[in-house]
Amino acid sequence: MSHTPAVPPAISVPIIGYHRSPLSQKFGIPRQPNLVEVPSYIEMLAPYNTPDAFVGMEDFSHLWLTWHTHHNRAQTNFKPQVRPPRLGGNAKLGVFATRSTYRPSQMGLSVVRLVGVEQTDKGVIVQIMGADMVDGTPIVDIKPYVAYSDAMVDAVSGFAPDKPSIKKVKISEEARQQFAQLIELSSGKNSLSSVINKTDFAKFAKTFTLEDIDIIAQLIAQDPRPAYRQQDTQSVFVMRYKQWDISFAMDESEVIWIVAVAEVV
Repeated sequence: MSHTPAVPPAISVPIIGYHRSPLSQKFGIPRQPNLVEVPSYIEMLAPYNTPDAFVGMEDFSHLWLTWHTHHNRAQTNFKPQVRPPRLGGNAKLGVFATRSTYRPSQMGLSVVRLVGVEQTDKGVIVQIMGADMVDGTPIVDIKPYVAYSDAMVDAVSGFAPDKPSIKKVKISEEARQQFAQLIELSSGKNSLSSVINKTDFAKFAKTFTLEDIDIIAQLIAQDPRPAYRQQDTQSVFVMRYKQWDISFAMDESEVIWIVAVAEVV
């Protein structure tokens, strides 16, 4: 008969890389992967950044990422229930019946689209699309997504059977002019993907293109506001994207307006 320790055991895992993303705060991060195709990449750390470790990866279209929810405080006492935003933030469910990031292990699991693997003078970077992780997220493992075993066509998805509904987003004239100025003043006119290829994150963070505007609109269309405030038509909310704060508010017809863009000082 096996013996169960009186004190639950703990394990440690290595950090193999860090996620680099235009989203540096949790507010605005998609609540699930692949809802918005945000381009980002994983900067691998030594000794895991050897090209030999990635031979064959580009034969796969998608990857499983295991990551650490480093922005959340570690739980001092186990909390068995959480309030999923999908249920309005009021109903409680067991933590193991949800994908909440507030978990005993502080581990996250996401499927992302693989864009490419690049060898640079700093090591290997893995270019991805559709991550639901903030900038600086520690990555602890990468595995290929295998469709025949990982995609369950008869799966039942409980309280989240379909994608969440999205809201219509419009841009005010003031914000439209501010976006135009950002594009004109941007230090680089290249696409996000080509900036990522240069692995210069400082330049990546300062570059602004038409592609950025589209991504911002898609992120806001997901309505990142807390569930209990998604009927609020009186308040302005702010989402940070790269080095800019994007202000938005919802009107009485439930259209979300991007009203201002300001550089983070």
